[in-house]
Amino acid sequence: MAEFKVRTAAQTQAGARVQEVDAGLRAYMLRVYNYMATGLAITGAAAAATYMAATETTAAGVQLTQLGALLYTSPLKWVVILAPLAMVFFLSFRVHKMSVAAAQTTFWIYAAMVGVSFSILGLVYSGESITRVFLITAASFGALSLFGYTTKKDLSGWGSFLFMGLIGIIIASIVNIFLASSALQFVVSVIGVLVFAGLTAYDTQQIKEMYYEGDGEVAAGRKAIMGALRLYLDFINLFLMLLQLFGNRE
Repeated sequence: MAEFKVRTAAQTQAGARVQEVDAGLRAYMLRVYNYMATGLAITGAAAAATYMAATETTAAGVQLTQLGALLYTSPLKWVVILAPLAMVFFLSFRVHKMSVAAAQTTFWIYAAMVGVSFSILGLVYSGESITRVFLITAASFGALSLFGYTTKKDLSGWGSFLFMGLIGIIIASIVNIFLASSALQFVVSVIGVLVFAGLTAYDTQQIKEMYYEGDGEVAAGRKAIMGALRLYLDFINLFLMLLQLFGNRE
């Protein structure tokens, strides 16, 4: 009887421990998603504000303002394009030495810089198609991330395959700058959708496994920001690939 009571008490403690871990994991993942969603909101706001400041509607159609000509046609356009890339590398390599507040601020600045570079999409695609593709991306991302979070299957084996696919996309995109082939662009976009769809599920599972309940506030905060950055990159790249496939060009 005494042995049964001891066993029951141990099982009760173990159950409470699992619930405690699950609650901590849920809070951690919610923090990751909140950071990511805030980053996307900043990107969208920065893109819309920049587009409105860089263009004006006249009887002849949409025209560039002086700011627009400076951002999109002068050598400054390369700063607009490359600055976010430099910022994401800086954040990735320095986040473990930053305070949580500094890492969070850097992420917000990066998201705003991406928004400025994305503002040119308004000159290429119709606003309706951008909105439609964004909603498609959000629904797809949500389903894929939920799969990555809930599946019992180990997705770590996907890592090398997805990385090779990502490298192939980058190389093909660089080559296509010189070839300007619509067929190659279509192939890159299709493969890109598959790769970033896979990365969304893979990264979600990896971020989940990064959680450790013994982490202090600083370590947990840094992990949440880096997790948000990974999912943010998956989302915007999936969005771009889908936009190239389904967006209506102006």
